[in-house]
Amino acid sequence: MSSLTSNNKVQLAATAVVSAAVAAGAILSYQRLQKDSRLNRLKQSIPNPGDDESGVQKLTRVGPLPKPDKEDEHNFLLAQRAQAGDFDDELILEQLARNRVFLSDQGLSKLRNAFVIIVGCGGVGSHACAALSRSGVSKIRLIDFDQVTLSSLNRHAVATLADVGLPKVQCLQRRLCAITPWTKFDLRLQKFDGSVAGDLLGDWEGGQRPDFVIDAIDNIESKVELLKYCHDNGLPVISAMGAGTKSDPTRVMVGDIGASFEDGLSRATRRKLKLLGVTSGIPVVYSTEKMGEGKAALLPLSEEEFKKGDVGDLGALPDFRVRILPVLGTMPAVFGYVAANHVILKITGYPMDYQPAKARDKMYEAILAYVQASEEKVVRMIEGGRTDVCVGLKVPITPGDIAFLIEEAFRGRSAVTGVPTKLMLIRWRKPATTTLVRIGEGKDEQKSSNLRLRDLVCMTKEEAVRHQKEVLLGDKSLEDLYSQEVLELVERQQKEAEAYERHRP
Repeated sequence: MSSLTSNNKVQLAATAVVSAAVAAGAILSYQRLQKDSRLNRLKQSIPNPGDDESGVQKLTRVGPLPKPDKEDEHNFLLAQRAQAGDFDDELILEQLARNRVFLSDQGLSKLRNAFVIIVGCGGVGSHACAALSRSGVSKIRLIDFDQVTLSSLNRHAVATLADVGLPKVQCLQRRLCAITPWTKFDLRLQKFDGSVAGDLLGDWEGGQRPDFVIDAIDNIESKVELLKYCHDNGLPVISAMGAGTKSDPTRVMVGDIGASFEDGLSRATRRKLKLLGVTSGIPVVYSTEKMGEGKAALLPLSEEEFKKGDVGDLGALPDFRVRILPVLGTMPAVFGYVAANHVILKITGYPMDYQPAKARDKMYEAILAYVQASEEKVVRMIEGGRTDVCVGLKVPITPGDIAFLIEEAFRGRSAVTGVPTKLMLIRWRKPATTTLVRIGEGKDEQKSSNLRLRDLVCMTKEEAVRHQKEVLLGDKSLEDLYSQEVLELVERQQKEAEAYERHRP
């Protein structure tokens, strides 16, 4: 009897466990279906950029506000009057009084007549827009394809719960017209890419050219296309780099795209621009904060997401991946205000005296000197030990070339061991013939090495000394000294250097 009771209890317990497992599975499946359903609804709510069917709202248009309240109606009526000129200018000057005494009447007048374009109206772009509007800029074009979401509210400058689901460009106009009703907004609900750059970055009504463009895009391909277009067409632009995973506002600074460091988005953007022939001349807002233990980091897409199929299908629009980027809400605001501050100072002609970035020029010059010395030894060896052939020898490499190879092609690490300290560049393969190039005769003779960027490899100083002794001046082959993995890595990185070499100024 006791055995029977025990068996019944076991059966009941097993049944309870199975039932719980089935219930849990059902709940999880339901939650997954609900999540997928919400994601599909979100995707379907974003119009297709190429959809021209009658009756379908184009992506480049914004509709009326959903159920505007009395405050909205009042603000829009006031904005219409102000933009038509029916607004006391003394009231505007009173509102801008602090800017006026800081920038002078002439500076404020320039700002009030300025036309600024902001591409990307999320955390960074919204704060830049709010600052420019409050400072007196009268014409602002906003470009963004996205909508306000609940997760936007931790960093967006003006969005409220009532704005969730509204296009970000429309949200900014809705809120800022209540603060600076005289500001005219040109809303472009559209994803930026090179094919529409001419239209989106074109003149304001009446032919006024943009005084400045603020790049607040977080997609690298679009960012590069924007900066390349501005560079080629002489449009003043400032680009915001990555605010995600950053937490130290004291490390945010403005510098040239060719000199920024400790920033992944900046590095990737700079590398792609250099391959297109743009090596400098674009100011960027970036952070020099280093990543470290316990700090937030960008996580890769989970294996579960990859198993669903083409990663491109997981985004709301093509080429936009679904991943959660850790963002401290204060940092995009810092980036946005720094960008807006730069634009204000530039337009008004206010003196700018930025703290220079960490000096790396001396490091690049030291590496160039090492390359020079190494080439002299190689030439001397090939020419039978003659020292006179090295007098006045030049190498066709600049400090800018050194910077590209170290920072971009080799990512600031030795190709041999990955060590990031005491880096040097040295010729990779032992020349089969002379590397000496002679032009002219006598005192007018010029001697140079035929060294190319693709011939150089990044190593630590100790590794370079060994390489020079055993490969360039010795009898060992690359295969004798390095693994197949290192040989393939160097080959890939040299191809990138070759591509850059074709486009460098």
